[in-house]
Amino acid sequence: MPSAAANKLKEAARRLLPRSRFARSVSVLAGGTAMGQIIVVAASPILTRLYSPEDFGVLAVYIGLLGLLAVIASLSYQFAIPLPKSDKEAASVTALCLLVVLGMTAISAAIVWAWGEPIAMALNTPALVPYLWLLPLGLLLIGVYEVFRYWAIRTRAFPAIARTKLTQAISMVGVQLGAYTLGPLALLLGQTTGYAAGASRLGLLSVRRNWDAFRQVRLADIRRAAIRYRRFPIYSSWGGLFDKVGTELPAILFAALFSPAAAGIYMLAQRVLAMPIQLLGKAIADVFFSSAAEAHRNGDLAPLVSSIHRKLAHIAMPPIFLLLLAGPDLFGSVFGADWRQAGEFAQWIAPCVYLIFVTSPLSTLFSVMEKQAQWMFFQGVLLVVRVGALVIGGLQNDLILAVALFAIGSALCWAGILIWIVKASGNRLGEAWRPTVTAALVAALLVAPLAVYYWLEAPWGYGLFALSVTVLAFAAYYGRMLRRVW
Repeated sequence: MPSAAANKLKEAARRLLPRSRFARSVSVLAGGTAMGQIIVVAASPILTRLYSPEDFGVLAVYIGLLGLLAVIASLSYQFAIPLPKSDKEAASVTALCLLVVLGMTAISAAIVWAWGEPIAMALNTPALVPYLWLLPLGLLLIGVYEVFRYWAIRTRAFPAIARTKLTQAISMVGVQLGAYTLGPLALLLGQTTGYAAGASRLGLLSVRRNWDAFRQVRLADIRRAAIRYRRFPIYSSWGGLFDKVGTELPAILFAALFSPAAAGIYMLAQRVLAMPIQLLGKAIADVFFSSAAEAHRNGDLAPLVSSIHRKLAHIAMPPIFLLLLAGPDLFGSVFGADWRQAGEFAQWIAPCVYLIFVTSPLSTLFSVMEKQAQWMFFQGVLLVVRVGALVIGGLQNDLILAVALFAIGSALCWAGILIWIVKASGNRLGEAWRPTVTAALVAALLVAPLAVYYWLEAPWGYGLFALSVTVLAFAAYYGRMLRRVW
């Protein structure tokens, strides 16, 4: 009887999913990520009251350093796992990735042992010195998780990936809340525990389900895989490194050029703004990667790219308008008065985050079309622009100038690559800007009542009314979008 009831619940859950295979896969991945993000966001107002900006600054530098190492953990060979026709060849690539991860972990441990303290002092974060031993451990866990995540993408095991997102969030937040008396160490341990939970769960599941393929792997197969997919470490690893450096380096430079508190404020703003990317953008990118190759072979790439671009634009634009209008007030109300400046950061960064959200999921076309060299070049230019912006702001000792230059330069770079993707996929140039303009007009109407309140400095009673109207408008807007998907 219990099994019959369970089957009925599963069948009801299936009926709630979209009919489209693409939308169904995205909804599964996004659902798991959403649950994880809800946990993280719900805990953030508590964490910001248990920990200081300086503590978050230590975490930001740790995540930044770990992110730089993680991008080359398997030399980008993991991107080749979904490509082979046979599971045996894919298992050989997976084994190659795991061996590379072990080697990179050993190298990082040696670097930390020999130069860890000077690196932390150079980054103006001496409080990180006692905890640097967590870097090699975190690298190992992230590397293993990414390897098996791409195996799951190959086998379309999207529910398994979604479950790991939830497991990671629960583990991370549980440690950070429960062990807060340890200070910044609890933040770092929580982050590492989340990585461990995801790697162990997904790794065991992948090996158990595909043991027949993995047990056939031989050393000669691993060598052939390393040669066959050498373009990934040659081009993709450098492009990924430039990408990660451009993403993680700002927090490190904010600490080095200004203060750990500035890095913590930037980290909170970035975490909130990156939430839509982690929630939907990454899910769409994973599913798009598994579908774009076939669409490219069949000549259907242009309509696929155009359709996804329009949907992403309409999803992302309304929250961006809201942040531009009321960023400092929102951050101050939710996270506390000490974090109001994070809202100012968010106002500057918001347009750039919008462009990343609509472009990043489509960037897997560089691998599908074997244009890794162009992606590497773009990431190199973006890195130079971002570092240059922060250095100029640091030399002027102007934190807001650094954020503004960083945001504007990044936005221009991402706008350029969006144009390239639109043209390369076979679409007309108008597809690069038309969805943004349309979505912006709709978003302006949605936030109009709240904008009137701010511009006219109306009484609080009208502000409450305007906020209620805006919330209802957002609910109706996104509800209509969901009905179209279903």
